[in-house]
Formats: sequence, C-alpha cells, structure tokens
Amino acid sequence: MTSSLHSKVDNKQAVIGIVGLGYVGLPLLLCFVEKGFHVIGMDIDARKTEALTKGRSYIKHISESRVSKATATGLLTATTDFAQATKCDAILIAVPTPLNKNREPDMTFIVTTCESLAPYVRRDQLYVLESSTYPGTTVEVMVPILESKGMKVDRDFYVAFSPEREDPSRTDFTTETIPKVVGSTTPAGLAIAEKVYQQVVVRTVPVSSTQAAEATKLVENTFRAVNIALVNELKTTFMRMGIDVWEVIEAAKTKPFGFMPFYPGPGLGGHCIPIDPFYLTWKAREYGVTTKFIELAGEINTAMPDFVVMRVMEVLNGLGKPLKGAKVLILGLAYKANVDDDRESPSYHLMEKLEEKGATVSYNDPFVPVIRPSREFAKYAGRKSVPVGEGYDLLLVATPHDVYRNMDLTTFKTPVVDTRHVAPDKEGIVFRA
Repeated sequence: MTSSLHSKVDNKQAVIGIVGLGYVGLPLLLCFVEKGFHVIGMDIDARKTEALTKGRSYIKHISESRVSKATATGLLTATTDFAQATKCDAILIAVPTPLNKNREPDMTFIVTTCESLAPYVRRDQLYVLESSTYPGTTVEVMVPILESKGMKVDRDFYVAFSPEREDPSRTDFTTETIPKVVGSTTPAGLAIAEKVYQQVVVRTVPVSSTQAAEATKLVENTFRAVNIALVNELKTTFMRMGIDVWEVIEAAKTKPFGFMPFYPGPGLGGHCIPIDPFYLTWKAREYGVTTKFIELAGEINTAMPDFVVMRVMEVLNGLGKPLKGAKVLILGLAYKANVDDDRESPSYHLMEKLEEKGATVSYNDPFVPVIRPSREFAKYAGRKSVPVGEGYDLLLVATPHDVYRNMDLTTFKTPVVDTRHVAPDKEGIVFRA
C-alpha cells in the first residue's frame, strides 16, 4: 500500500496536510513549503487561514517575510474546509490538549478534529498525531474515529505519533534541527512516517509503538516539571535562610558533570510543562499506580502563585501599605521571555489572586498588547497592556522579557517584587520572590 506514497514523497508530489495552525502547526507548515511540498493548512480559526492566504504572520517569533515567501510560492493553501483533507497524502495533527477543571485530560480538540477528518479518510494516507497526550491516545481515541466510515488502519491507511518539540523564540534549535521521535502501529507505517518527516528535520528517532512515542513527550516535560518544582522548593527554603537561590544555581552549574540548571519562577506556564505530567498521572491511575513524586511536583508548582502573592503582601505590609486597594503592575503576561505565547501563564493566576484580595491590577507586556479570549480566563479578554511608569504601589516581575532586563526598574521609586531575577539588587527597592 505504501509504495505509491513513498514514491510521492521522494518526488515531492505528496500533498501534506497540517491541521492546527498554531505554535506547532505553522512552523511545520512553513518547513514543508520551503522544501517544495504542496501543503494544505487547516484550522477552525478563519483569522489564521485568512492571514496565511494574505501572507501575514500572526505569531510574533515567526517573521512576516517568511510567511509571505511561503505564500508567494503558490504551494500553500490555508482553509477552514476539512474536506480538503481528501487531497492530502499525509495529514499531521497539531491541536490543543488542555486539562479540564478536574485536571484531567480534555480530548475535545482531538476528537472533534478526527470526526471532521473521518469522512475524508481514503486509501494510502498517513495520519500523524503531534499533540502532547497520554500513552494510548493514538490507538484508543484517534484510530476508532478515523475508522468509523469504513476505512481500516494498516489495511487502508496508516497512523503514527510524533510529539511536537517546539520551543517558541528559541534560536539555537529550530523545527528543522530538533530530532523527531516517531512511533507507529506497524513497521510499514513507521517507515512512511519517518520518510515524511525526514524531508524537513535533521533526524528521525524511531520507537517501537505510538505509545512509546507518546510516553517520550511526557517523560521530557515531566523531567522539567519535577526539576522546576525542586528549585521552587529550594527557593522558598533558602529565602528563609537568607540565601539567594539564583547565586547558588549559578555556582552549582559550574560543575561540568552531574548537574543541570533549572530556575525558579512564579509558577509553570506554556502548553506542555504544566499539563503533561497530569496526563501521565491520570493514565497511571488506570493501571492502579499512584505517581506520588510527579503529583508532589505538581502541587509545589501550582502553589507558587500563592507564594508570590504572600510575598507581595509581606513587601507592602513592610512599607505600611495593605494589599487591598493597592495598585499593582504585573510585568509580563507571556509564559516565557520574548514570545507572545500566554497559554497557561502564571501571570493570569497572579492577576486573579491579587484582585481577589482587593488589589487593582494592571499588566504590561510588549508581546501581548491585548489579552485574547481563553477558556479559563475569559473575563480578562480585551484588557490592554499599559506603560511601565510611576503611580503604582508595586511592580511585580512575572516574565523575564529582555525589555525588563534592559530597563532600570528601580528608577520608578516603586518597590519591585522580582520572581525572575531580572532587576539588579537594591536594598529596600527590589525584593526577590
């Protein structure tokens, strides 16, 4: 079945479909276009497809010129019409996998996407899921839906799982230079999935199954979540001892072996690290396993916004000011430095908790000028970034944007609570948190 598909890929005649044109899907789409493949990008958000059709970028770290060049090739089609999937030889799915209110996996986007694609499944196609998820999702959730119209996996079409490894704004590694883990349900499916990805990435890393590939992504991000929890706990401990955890980490990382630096913060952000460990703990319960270590790390990280709010209260109290009625400016809404990605950002939790205690909260972020609609914090949609300046009772650094590092925050004669080690030490003005 795959001989013709192999040939199409080799001759760059294969049409590549990308479903989900966000932080993962858009870079992937551009890579295939730049390698000479015809790509059909599909998304339910018409604003994204319209922007691509006009050659415009809607993601800060992806340049307009790169998008316009891709559009000008004539190889890019962007649409909200999922019927276009029937024209695709390989369809790569990169849609959100959030948690619900009970911190359990929300498969809504995967399910609805697969339901939209199912009527258009045809012979000699490859479907690859890239969304971070629990082991078993590909064969337990995706495959039954794609088979629902009569086509059968490994007889008529193939499936694979290849976890996304995007890190927005990173310059030392890009989509093309990051090795791609790939797992399938059969050797034939694995072979064609690898061939597709080998057109755009430096190396593919085959694993034995889709479950192994799904688990790989969870291990990568659980590793980070656990280590961030460790330094967050060390931060709170060392603060009581009068020790600067940042100084300690900088000293520790001079050891050339056996140590990898992680840094504390106001909580976890981004689509992966705050979410993936909970996918694993949820799935582990199905097997009667309690992942105590991972759950403890989750408890520590999710408690960090409360720690920061308490620190803000301590600083204000020390200056004879109550938190209730205080004007607080949060510096940074994005979850990491120099990007416009505010998914799962701890800044939203800080904003909500401070307002619940009576503070008047504003935010500044040059990368997020207006808060976009979201499910969890819909009430903040439309709120706009304000200039950094005087007139506030406290500045709270939540994101280490370069603009804040290059700004002398002590000139505003306002106490600064710094969760990211951005501001220079200045007794009585800068307070670590």
